[in-house]
Amino acid sequence: MSPTLYEPTDEEVRSGALGLQLRQFNYTHIGEYPQQHNIRFNAKDEQAAEPLVGGIRAFVFMGWLDVEVLWVAQPARGAGLGSRLLKQTENRAQALGASNARLTTFDWQAEVFYARHGYTVFARMDNYFRGRDLLMMKKAL
Repeated sequence: MSPTLYEPTDEEVRSGALGLQLRQFNYTHIGEYPQQHNIRFNAKDEQAAEPLVGGIRAFVFMGWLDVEVLWVAQPARGAGLGSRLLKQTENRAQALGASNARLTTFDWQAEVFYARHGYTVFARMDNYFRGRDLLMMKKAL
């Protein structure tokens, strides 16, 4: 066998054939994947110049809550909005069968915030970008 390497066509990328091949291999070891459930919450303040003052984007897959984005606008910080968004997301994730949570954050973003909510660093990539560290954190729900 002598395969050649090439850049896939746009159609090959859109078809998802590569990912399908990997999933079919994985299914032989763990069975078919459970359904992924998206969790989305926004926070708005109609009195603010910019009404969107926060939000969270996450999903539950394979028993894990994966927090992709949690953001609170500067004027709304310190009043518990981030905590409310995170807790509501964790509660929804548990209702969807998640027993653990994970997320990625930079050292300048929210390590202390997440630690206050029970998350611990399980991996740190030092000097990930311009001298800053990337942290992977997790928590049992």
